[in-house]
Amino acid sequence: MLFLDIQMPGLTGLDLAARLVDDDHPPRVVFTTAHDAYALQAFEHAAFDYLLKPIRLERLQRTVDRLKETLAAPASTAAPAQATAQAAAPSAEMLAQLLRQLGMAPAAVSAAAAAAEPGSATPAAPLQWIRAAQGQETRLIAIEEVIYFQSNDKYTSVFVADGEHLIRTPMRQLREQLDPQQFWQIHRSVIVAARHVAGTRTDFRGRLLVKLKGRDEQLVVSRNYADLFRQM
Repeated sequence: MLFLDIQMPGLTGLDLAARLVDDDHPPRVVFTTAHDAYALQAFEHAAFDYLLKPIRLERLQRTVDRLKETLAAPASTAAPAQATAQAAAPSAEMLAQLLRQLGMAPAAVSAAAAAAEPGSATPAAPLQWIRAAQGQETRLIAIEEVIYFQSNDKYTSVFVADGEHLIRTPMRQLREQLDPQQFWQIHRSVIVAARHVAGTRTDFRGRLLVKLKGRDEQLVVSRNYADLFRQM
């Protein structure tokens, strides 16, 4: 079992994995990197999993648990190298799920999901990371950091504790990727993280407003979504 960083001096992690996979007893490889662009290449090399930095403890624990389950499984009657490769290689649906978590292109997700065996599909995992451009760099924002999303013309604003970031993902696509128990749409242009909702109030115009924990701004709730707060 190997945890490989993709960017290493000399050979890259992908190059090393390509050499190891032809071995009689190839190890299970978990790639670690800060760059989600390598996800597809990693799985082409029969990666067991792909951890995006900064690695969260619970995400690492899930990978370790899966590794333990795989190693504890009865040996296959197939040839050792073939059996190991089969155990290490992820399904297309697993790849599609990873791509959704990374917020990668819908076309890549659709292509991976379409290749899944009939009847093997599982519900899409909620988005875990937001990729926001900052000049020439890309910032990875953990979904737990997000306070709310607000669409603005061609962009969607992602509000976190230290400021605002812009992404190109439209609100409709975001809504499909978010956990509806954790993120509530309160307006056609606003989705708020439930954990950051402090309460609601009605202003002098009769509009329902969402108050946020530790923040001054208040978000307007449209009539179409007012039912969410009738019990508050």
